[in-house]
Amino acid sequence: MASTQMLEPQEILDTCIHKAEVKANGGFVKLFVLSFLAGVFIAFAAEGSNMAAFNLFAEADTYGLGKVLAGSIFGTGLMLVLLAGGELFTGNTLIITAVVDKKVRVLAMLRNWLIVYIGNFVGSIFIAWMMYESGLFSSGAFMLGVVTLKIATYKVGLTYLQAFLLGIMCNWLVCLAVWLCYGAESMVGKIFAIFFPIWLFITSGFEHSVANMYYIPAGILSKANDTIVNLALEHGVTQSAIDALTWKSFFINNLIPVTLGNIVGGGVFVGCAYMLAYKFGKKK
Repeated sequence: MASTQMLEPQEILDTCIHKAEVKANGGFVKLFVLSFLAGVFIAFAAEGSNMAAFNLFAEADTYGLGKVLAGSIFGTGLMLVLLAGGELFTGNTLIITAVVDKKVRVLAMLRNWLIVYIGNFVGSIFIAWMMYESGLFSSGAFMLGVVTLKIATYKVGLTYLQAFLLGIMCNWLVCLAVWLCYGAESMVGKIFAIFFPIWLFITSGFEHSVANMYYIPAGILSKANDTIVNLALEHGVTQSAIDALTWKSFFINNLIPVTLGNIVGGGVFVGCAYMLAYKFGKKK
């Protein structure tokens, strides 16, 4: 018997499959609005964690501490998605459980992924634009803008394999946070279930496709500010790295491989792994 505070893993899997069916059958307007909100929530988490830790990110000897601080804030984004209501592409890779269980068609899953991915993108870009237009990137004598630009140049400078592997590890942890949240039955339990895996993923420096829909466009927008660019050059960002930061490199060098890695990390290493263990690994 499961306690009143949590579900057993088998019960979590059943819940996951049921939620996947609901998500796959969602109407366009509902999915798009909720995915737009989820993109906004993740972007809020990204900009807030950068605001808290940018001075630590700027120095090599405090970089790790900056990651720890940023990670402690970033989990708020997924909390808002799962508890306030939202459709997040990375979490929705778990729809694959219902596909494997033959309760959702592949085309229905892909439809959900496409609508949610676009909605997440629009929401994230919206916050990046608002941050730039609000002038907040000038915070800390423009150092928030410098760190925003530096993060973006790093992300588009990853090799395809690096981005893919970092995407796998990221969504492995993100989907475990979703999984644990499904298993908790109280609001406090769900918050704690989300907090620690997300803290670990941010501290580790993994790559999240939806978060990068904020991080990299925010860096591209920051690039338009000469003061930010000049300070970035003084803080070790090369001109060639700044020149390489474009919308094209955003999509090709980062978003595509990270997205593919996220699908493998969540869909295969969480969804399919637990399906194998609890659906197909039972003794007859």
